[in-house]
Amino acid sequence: MPTARLNAVVDAPPDPRLERGLRRLVLWGALAVALLPAARGHSTWIGSLPLWLVAMPLSSWWALHRFRLPHPRTTAATRRRHRRGVAQARRQPGPRTQGRLMRAA
Repeated sequence: MPTARLNAVVDAPPDPRLERGLRRLVLWGALAVALLPAARGHSTWIGSLPLWLVAMPLSSWWALHRFRLPHPRTTAATRRRHRRGVAQARRQPGPRTQGRLMRAA
């Protein structure tokens, strides 16, 4: 029975206040990196500023949604890419030297 409770926790939507705050952090960080040249640089104390202004809030926002990946859309193009029944090319055997080694002239 504990698995039923775990599934209920996994399927619960994230807290809207936390999600709104992370969205704002991502937006402000992306704007800062895009508009301020100093925000694209490197700090000796914390390292790369775009990492901390954009990538870390994005990864925490993704973790808030429990690392769910987007659902792949099945289109005709993706179905065409997955061919079935096509045999892989095989190498042809080379000419036989009838057990002799080639000699240099």
